[in-house]
Amino acid sequence: MPEEAYRIVVNLTNRQLHLLKGDRVISTFPVGIGKALTRTPEGEYSIVNKVPHPGGPFGAYWLGLSRPHYGIHGTNRPSSIGKRVSKGCIRMFNRDVLWLANQVPVGTRVTIQA
Repeated sequence: MPEEAYRIVVNLTNRQLHLLKGDRVISTFPVGIGKALTRTPEGEYSIVNKVPHPGGPFGAYWLGLSRPHYGIHGTNRPSSIGKRVSKGCIRMFNRDVLWLANQVPVGTRVTIQA
């Protein structure tokens, strides 16, 4: 029997990211999301690249999504987590995005929903 794949579900209303293996929640993290004028786009995506130490406001890691210019990343402003602050990306505490990046491979499905 093949191993169940990881998938990520981002809940914009609760500002949480859930890592699932199959249908079982493995971990949940608080996230920062897009501002009112630069909303985080809802939809089905996948992780297309993983970049450690991307620099600047992206914190410790960048997980690029299949929608160009959007990703899940760390932050150099930890006080922004849990708020509507980004230009549409999903922000995580650096320790959380590092842990997540070590769990999920390129190709992992990402669902962003209200």
